Amino acid sequence: MSGGGRRREESASHPHSQQHLVANGGGGVLRSSLWSKALRSDSSWEDKDEFLDVIYWFRQIIAVFLGVIWGIVPLKGFVGIAIFCLINAGVLYLYFSSFQQIDEEEYGGTWELTKEGFMTSFALFLVVWIIFYTAIHYD
Repeated sequence: MSGGGRRREESASHPHSQQHLVANGGGGVLRSSLWSKALRSDSSWEDKDEFLDVIYWFRQIIAVFLGVIWGIVPLKGFVGIAIFCLINAGVLYLYFSSFQQIDEEEYGGTWELTKEGFMTSFALFLVVWIIFYTAIHYD
């Protein structure tokens, strides 16, 4: 019994250990802290996979957003695809090089970060673009 009491005292004296337990027990707390970390420019990324997940999901958000816009505008053909590729790659490059200021070499170089999740976001963009374009402009 004294071991359990000591464990409670340790967690009471270390607020970070309680936060860690709460974060692991309630998945929402961990997710919100990851996104708040992603939106702060002074974040440090000890876990490389977390940062790669943020890059991946930012790409998916950009893909849906641009797909809706391209479908409404209506953009067609190669011009729409080329502009999507430039915006998607450019925004994420600015995010990790200027905003987060990470060392790209830790993640395999600039090219590895630039292509992280790109094909998935491209496919999602095409699906959303086609659905919105067809729903709005197809007779």
